[in-house]
Amino acid sequence: MSAHPTPLVLGRLAALVLAATALPAGRAADQAVPPPPLPAPPATAAVTSNRQIVLELGKRQISLLEGEKLLGRWPVAIGDPRTPTPVGRFKVENKVINPQYQSTSSGKINASVGPQAPLGDRWIGFRQSGLNQYGIHGTPDAWAWTVSSRAAVSNGCVRMLTPHVRQLFDQVEVGTPVVVKP
Repeated sequence: MSAHPTPLVLGRLAALVLAATALPAGRAADQAVPPPPLPAPPATAAVTSNRQIVLELGKRQISLLEGEKLLGRWPVAIGDPRTPTPVGRFKVENKVINPQYQSTSSGKINASVGPQAPLGDRWIGFRQSGLNQYGIHGTPDAWAWTVSSRAAVSNGCVRMLTPHVRQLFDQVEVGTPVVVKP
């Protein structure tokens, strides 16, 4: 173990690193290796707001609602048809500032962090599936076109522009419902 802490030192979430797999040129992977199990939060840590994240895959947009009130709506890039974004009802499982990216095939960690890192500087995890975790995350400037064109290019994750994912990140908490519609 290194004597120098990384930006991911967030208790047990420090082990969260995101996955990259071999992909065709021009396509970036962004599934995640799940963090180690966390102890159950105390009962007082329950979500008290009625906010929910709604992702409409067909429109390639994500919205934050509080009851029936729209708090924000943003364009997104979604999973490629071969590695689709999962549909269903989930919840925010974890939030990480400056997540790192790790290949599930090679185990290699991309040490870069921040807005220009493969996952940007915000991660909102909403579903674990085996070794992979799906989440909503930032996008480096080089891949911003994938969001502005609302492309289907990821490994199942949801990409947002940096200012947008920061806004969403700051307005949700662990436990917030995530509804992904076709």
